[in-house]
Amino acid sequence: MTTVAVTGRTPAPSGMHTDAERCVRAVQSKDARFDGWFYTAVTTTRIYCRPSCPVVPPKPENMSFYPSAAACQQEGFRACKRCRPDSSPGSPEWNQRADLVARAMRLIADGVVDRDGVPGLATRLGYSTRQVERQLLAELGAGPLALARAQRAQTARLLIETTTLPMAEIAFASGFASIRTFNDTVREVFALAPGELRNRAPKTARKAAAPGALSLRLPFRAPLNPDNLFGHLIATAVPGVEEWRDGAYRRTLRLPYGHGVVALTPAPDHIACRLSLTDMRDLTIAISRCRRMLDLDADPVAVDGQLSADPLLAPLVAKAPGRRVPRTVDEAEFAVRAVLGQQVSTAAARTHAARLVTAHGEPIDDPEGGLTHLFPAPEALAALDPEALALPRSRRATLTTLVRHLADGSLRLGVESGWEEARARLTALPGFGPWTVDVIAMRALGDPDAFLPTDLGVRRAARELGLPHTPAALTARAAAWRPWRAYAVQYLWATDTHPINSIPA
Repeated sequence: MTTVAVTGRTPAPSGMHTDAERCVRAVQSKDARFDGWFYTAVTTTRIYCRPSCPVVPPKPENMSFYPSAAACQQEGFRACKRCRPDSSPGSPEWNQRADLVARAMRLIADGVVDRDGVPGLATRLGYSTRQVERQLLAELGAGPLALARAQRAQTARLLIETTTLPMAEIAFASGFASIRTFNDTVREVFALAPGELRNRAPKTARKAAAPGALSLRLPFRAPLNPDNLFGHLIATAVPGVEEWRDGAYRRTLRLPYGHGVVALTPAPDHIACRLSLTDMRDLTIAISRCRRMLDLDADPVAVDGQLSADPLLAPLVAKAPGRRVPRTVDEAEFAVRAVLGQQVSTAAARTHAARLVTAHGEPIDDPEGGLTHLFPAPEALAALDPEALALPRSRRATLTTLVRHLADGSLRLGVESGWEEARARLTALPGFGPWTVDVIAMRALGDPDAFLPTDLGVRRAARELGLPHTPAALTARAAAWRPWRAYAVQYLWATDTHPINSIPA
């Protein structure tokens, strides 16, 4: 067996659960960086844990390793009550890959199986149900139903422990089809009945919030530098849709069963998340989209280790490690905003977006006041009169073409999208140059290797650091930063007073 050191900045590999020797060392060192990469099942106690579990590690001969919580549950193991492995950060793999399994996992996290079943999942991916089930089982040790069930169980536990909602409401909000299935699943996964689970939780954790509202914590892998993450979201916030208030980034969410408002506040070891939903069935997808927007499942050790190998980038990484890529809760919305931001300042882009929101956005009630609309859906924008847009004629044509393709489904930018196919479709649209395509790939599609060598802020930072600053030369230098060039962009942008001053198309 190949031996790989756990210490230092070595990233966890795909399929790490098959390297028993390395997994044992991670468990014995209680290394939190590997939480979510694999799970440790103890054959003597029939309990499964995250690698950083604080209890005394079991004997190596009593450990088995699995790639997912669902696989552990399928083998009859129960979640540890100390380390709560079901609530560890998600595996970074699903946000740094674009193959079938990664796209399926992103869709499952988005609640597609709960809403549309396994056939709906397969249709979104463009594969047969059998192909999807076979590949998930081969890599994760569990099929889509088991993976969705594990997610439902975690959502149920969250609501049981942090709210005063009746159990029947929790069952349906978590995605269970019946109260009986909810009760059976909670007992099987946590070895406690729902009522017992609630009684074990500190009473201070339970909050009697307004209907549809709750507070929770979003975990992440340390380190996390919130400055660029929240700073970028705040600097580009569209009035009525987003705002910064009392230390929290707030925005509206368009969701399958209704809408929501979320407030996200950075804390040292988590992101505090306060959600207000018109339909509690949207809880899982709202959490998933917020985690994705904040890039909380990233592996900062792997990213920073790779970028630090470049001596000119190393000081930037050392100064503020753990930068994330600010993404989006709505891929179509971001694509529209990217077009509005072509060749103009950030302030001008916000002004254009605010006009669209006021004229075509869906009004909502914000319980706390301040937010007024959902960003217009592509269908609403497809019906607008192009002549009414205060944009240059060429950009009006670009925008109307984009929203038409988004509205009719011929262009899909959701979590199920193949990155290269989406890039090709965007490139074929009029008015979509390299910058627009790559910024959509970075922030909407979630490609961790998207790069912006033509961006003025990136080129200016490169020049100041002594890096090549022509697009071709910078691209050549950045080959060594792969597959994390999107994160390199965040470090380069951080050297400027603002990451977006003037943007090429």
